[in-house]
Amino acid sequence: MSIERYGTPKSGGLPFAKAAGADGWLYVSGQVPRDEKGQIVFGNMTTQARATLDNLKNVLKMAGYGLEDVVRVGVWIDDPRDFAEFNKVYAEYFSSDHAPARVTVQAMMMSDLRVEVDCIAYKKP
Repeated sequence: MSIERYGTPKSGGLPFAKAAGADGWLYVSGQVPRDEKGQIVFGNMTTQARATLDNLKNVLKMAGYGLEDVVRVGVWIDDPRDFAEFNKVYAEYFSSDHAPARVTVQAMMMSDLRVEVDCIAYKKP
């Protein structure tokens, strides 16, 4: 078995990959609302959720996976009052045809982040 790593840090970056895969399984690190330059995307939950889920989708694509391959999603929300707003955006990305298992918890976020999302995906090797 070999482990493949995607989006490994540049020199001086944090010591974790955006995703790591083995035997068809892909583990995507928590994605947050950051733009291509690494700057926080400020705004309401809709804006931050969309940026976060776009980042998740991009990491999956980088590794050769898609949203339809996701089997589990973990969601951390700073304010539980944003739960319904997050779910509206989430439904744009994950249809009921390919709905993964999911856990959502409240967690204090770093900086001005409202949400963080990670996932596990699988494709037959």
